[in-house]
Amino acid sequence: MAPLRIGLAGYGFGGRVFHAPFIAAAAECELVGVITNLPERRAEVQARFPDAAVFGSLEDLAAAGAEAVTICTPAASHTQLTQQALRMGLAVVCDKPFALDAAAARETVRLAHELGRPLTVFQNRRWDSDFRTVRNLLAKGALGEPARFESRFERFAPDPGPSPSGGGALRDFGSHLADQALLAFGPARSVYAETHTNDRGLDDDVFLAITHERGVHSHLWGSFRQSAPGPRFRVTGTSGSYIVVPDMDSQEPRLVAGESPSPGGDWGHEPPERWGRLYRAGGSEPLESERGAWDLFYPAFADAVRGAGPLPVDPWDAVATAELLDAARQSAASGRVIDLLGAAGDGED
Repeated sequence: MAPLRIGLAGYGFGGRVFHAPFIAAAAECELVGVITNLPERRAEVQARFPDAAVFGSLEDLAAAGAEAVTICTPAASHTQLTQQALRMGLAVVCDKPFALDAAAARETVRLAHELGRPLTVFQNRRWDSDFRTVRNLLAKGALGEPARFESRFERFAPDPGPSPSGGGALRDFGSHLADQALLAFGPARSVYAETHTNDRGLDDDVFLAITHERGVHSHLWGSFRQSAPGPRFRVTGTSGSYIVVPDMDSQEPRLVAGESPSPGGDWGHEPPERWGRLYRAGGSEPLESERGAWDLFYPAFADAVRGAGPLPVDPWDAVATAELLDAARQSAASGRVIDLLGAAGDGED
């Protein structure tokens, strides 16, 4: 199949670090160009990707023959730009947070279905090394019946703290935390949340306690104020536990340092000192981590657009995440546990 001709809308931190390297590295994709009107960003694109064009609008990108676009602009613009791209006939990858609330998320997914356009969400943390290891352990029943899931995205950046472009800690970190919990343990029955808001009006420290319909309890922390982060994961079941130390999956720091995935390289492989430990009665042992594989996302998206496979992330999953985060905001404001049963949207027809 011919490579999928795809462009980027936005070349801030997310576009240049999390998207452009993976599109450029995927044989299934061709980076047509980047939409940005900032002179310094235009220069960065031309220096790193001399074969890619720089455009001023979605219309210009589409006119150049793009078949798809990744929306990696500030969170408040995601819904408008995603819907515009869909109406123009483009397949779309939207970065997280997919939308600012569940109503906008549902509206966008329904539009994609009405138009018959492929739409997915860049939930790259599904392909984290440690989370892939968690899912593998759960699939094999290595922990017995799961009971509690603890997950943290904790960093120390009180000044300036979370970026307004990400929408605050609940929408930014919370989109990943909630997506992982729902993917691993299924729909939520209720949620209780606590948030701290900084002097710029953004939540910069959040906690969610989720009870899943299957009975598992997920405790999720997302913070820009935590100088002593807890374990990245602690998953407890009836016959064992798996714990990952505070260090995050190594793909992000490698990308920030300017690295890119390459075929046959060591991308996503964690050294032994970064492996988690598996605890059972009588002791514990290090467990080799699965390979971190953010590089699988764009090839899967290209296949889906060509009709050769499923979307890497079902957009209705992003609606479920948005519904959970809406309920979390309601809980934090009221101090109550919010019941989600019967409160979800219609789902896919």
